[in-house]
Amino acid sequence: MNWHLQSIDSSLEALQSKLKTGLSQPEAESRLTKYGRNELIEKSGRTPFKIFWEQITATMVLILIAAAVVAGLLGDTKNTIAITAIVLLYAILGFVQEYRAEQAISALKKLSVPNVRVLRDGALREISARELVPGDIIQLEAGNVLPADVRLLEAVNLRIQEAALTGESEPVEKQTASLSGEGLPLGDRLNMGYMGTIVTQGRGLALVIATGMQTELGKIADLIQQSDSGQTPLQKRLDTLGKNLAIVGVVIAVFIAVLGLLRGDELRHMLLTAVSVAVAIVPEGLPAVVTITLALGAQRMLKQNALIRKLPAVETLGSVTVICSDKTGTLTENRMTVVVLDVAGHELDLTEEMDKHGSVRKVAIEENQNAASLSLLAIGGTLCNDAQLINTGDGGFHTLGDPTEGALVAAAAKMGFWKSTLDSSFPRAAELPFDSERKRMTTVHHLEQYDPTILAGLEIGDHRYIAFTKGSVDGLLGLSNQVWVNGQLQRMDANFKVRIEAANERLAKKGMRVLGVAFRMLNQIPEVIQTDLEQNLTFIGLFGMIDPPREEVRDAVAITKSAGIRTVMITGDHPLTASEIARQLGIISQAAESKVLSGAEIENLSFDELKNVVDEVQVFARVSPEHKLKIVQALQERGHIVSMTGDGVNDAPALKRADIGVAMGITGTDVSKEAADMVLLDDNFSTIVSAVKEGRTIYDNIRKFVRFSVAGNIGKVLVMLLAPFLGKPIPLLPLQLLWLNLLTDGLLGLGMGVENAESDTMKRPPYSPKEGVFSRGAGVQVIWVGALIGALALGLGSWYYFRGLEQWQTMVFTFLAFAQVFQAWASRSATDSFFKLRIMSNPLLAGMSALVVGLQLTVLYVPFLADFFSVKALSLCDLSIAIAGGIVVFVVMEVEKWLKRK
Repeated sequence: MNWHLQSIDSSLEALQSKLKTGLSQPEAESRLTKYGRNELIEKSGRTPFKIFWEQITATMVLILIAAAVVAGLLGDTKNTIAITAIVLLYAILGFVQEYRAEQAISALKKLSVPNVRVLRDGALREISARELVPGDIIQLEAGNVLPADVRLLEAVNLRIQEAALTGESEPVEKQTASLSGEGLPLGDRLNMGYMGTIVTQGRGLALVIATGMQTELGKIADLIQQSDSGQTPLQKRLDTLGKNLAIVGVVIAVFIAVLGLLRGDELRHMLLTAVSVAVAIVPEGLPAVVTITLALGAQRMLKQNALIRKLPAVETLGSVTVICSDKTGTLTENRMTVVVLDVAGHELDLTEEMDKHGSVRKVAIEENQNAASLSLLAIGGTLCNDAQLINTGDGGFHTLGDPTEGALVAAAAKMGFWKSTLDSSFPRAAELPFDSERKRMTTVHHLEQYDPTILAGLEIGDHRYIAFTKGSVDGLLGLSNQVWVNGQLQRMDANFKVRIEAANERLAKKGMRVLGVAFRMLNQIPEVIQTDLEQNLTFIGLFGMIDPPREEVRDAVAITKSAGIRTVMITGDHPLTASEIARQLGIISQAAESKVLSGAEIENLSFDELKNVVDEVQVFARVSPEHKLKIVQALQERGHIVSMTGDGVNDAPALKRADIGVAMGITGTDVSKEAADMVLLDDNFSTIVSAVKEGRTIYDNIRKFVRFSVAGNIGKVLVMLLAPFLGKPIPLLPLQLLWLNLLTDGLLGLGMGVENAESDTMKRPPYSPKEGVFSRGAGVQVIWVGALIGALALGLGSWYYFRGLEQWQTMVFTFLAFAQVFQAWASRSATDSFFKLRIMSNPLLAGMSALVVGLQLTVLYVPFLADFFSVKALSLCDLSIAIAGGIVVFVVMEVEKWLKRK
């Protein structure tokens, strides 16, 4: 039901409630049974067992499990235990990574109000908010968090802060009259209030129309639970890689088995060979290296104020093609600020607003004919005002009260007029509070003890009072018969009206909220204030205010453009305001027409139609949570990797749906943080740029490692596959292959995972989501490097085997270890020479390389380890030959890079 279209009487009738008495207690209890408690219901998520089961049923793990089973059936205890240990390590690492259960709904529950004043049986009583039912009538006061969705029955100077739900940057003034227009967005339903929003001013009486999961907040909770985060690009690619390797491994194992049968080999020998091939083909170290690399990247990001909540988000950042950003609090500072004072066509620019720490920088006013008018405008805006400027005691200040009124107080302070001083000089004698029908507020002040220098140029004469009125410019013009110009009173003629209206329109088109200020001198306070006070006014000037963009965001947007990333603003704010902020930040070019799509327009588009236009729109305004979700989904359908930033409850479903959700750490709600993959601890949009660079670097490093690992494994598989054709027995045992994979893929992989960013990291477009790990010629390189390693290993092994030297298997084993050490050093960059990168620019890789060499030598020369791995101690000459073979791999790879550069 569209409650905002209903009158108060029809709303009460629809819910069978009475304005004077509310519901009876028996009726309330009956409805509680029917509708349930007023709380958000959390649907069951994945259990720990299910998460662990997903780990052990991954493709690469299944291959290893099969190999362990076969080895066990063959009685090969050593290999069975070793392979099983690797499987458990893989599963535990994956489980730990994914165990963090979704907490978004729990955070939503925290928004519940524990107690509320409700009208039952004609009497006000305080009950738990969970006991509220549709039809209850509740009291609202400043500071209350709304416990349910309500239709307002009474609103006295009532304002509600709905930023967390709608994205609006300032409290919304509420009314009780019925509205028209079924498609009105939540932010425009002025006679409604919603669960989780906050009363900032005034009082009211409200009819509960929805509780629990039926509220707008409940719908968001349901959307969050329905949203499927999906796999990250890297997870998809590694999953594909694992499946492809599985197919290759099975084919090779079957091929070897058939060959063995044709040659008359025994079954046990064939099965042992198949197990060896399976172990050789699977990069056992890959999951561990990827997880640890992401974790190390997350630690580095934390130092840059980006808290990673879900590890895969680190690499997802490197693939982001579109950043969808909420405006309020993300691109802007989430505080209204006066930026322009306009009197008689003369403007004072106050863009040097209060800085981030709240200190006030004084703005010099030129001593000319406009100074008196500007001063009087600032004084009037401050006196006709209920906000306060609070000294924090550390040289800083913050405003207390309505954000718009706070902006006027701060603007006056910059000009040297402090609220506390003015209130002492001009004590308030009477007032006419703001209301939505008049759209203005008036206060009357004594002139008995004022400082004459403050009102320089204003002739006080015998007047005992001065009244200031602030409100909508159109309303004030209709009540003003004079205008204050150049320190003098002049008649309000048609020319002045045109001038003032033009200034009002000019500021409004810049996305500003505009307030006018007028004054009137009085000998006495009128007896009937409601009708006699606001007339015969003298118009002073205009305030233009806006929620200003963050200073650092423009540079951040420019960097994302150079990196091939598009920034899209999605906000609940007005289209004019949104497009102006977008222009200031460079999201929309200054010359371009505003590409703005409103929530009402989105409502009239089918999903396919939205998909067709979503790439052309830079700003979405007046949108609802459902719209945000649709926009993210439409971009994803167009093939984009989408990052969504936000701070409000209304952002949570889109944050969860996006490929990477980014929440604000300071202004963000608990709900947005729990739904997000990453939290910006400094609420700084530019931190995203640093995080994207880190994400790209990590993604590049993981790609390098995967190519390094697969190339090495190709070499090992070739050795296992081709050795029988050369008349040799199995060249490597499963345990030896497992050792090599963990030694080189594991330890060297960790070193490769922390490689520094390459010079063009933020000067190139992101990798396409459709690009595989082996794109851009990487697949060819992987094959020829693997073939080179395999050929050298086979050649070396054959040389020793056919000469009857028993250390032939150990030579193959040792060569492969050293070959991959040198391969890792040559793989640090796809184009830059090893000698340009400097050895100690990656100290971890240097340390891991030394450790690998040390461990391999330990296996060769410690007797009980040599027996365990079935190897022989090598002479210095044999060891030098194995090392020389590794150097050949390094030299060939460096020559290939040199040819590329040429």
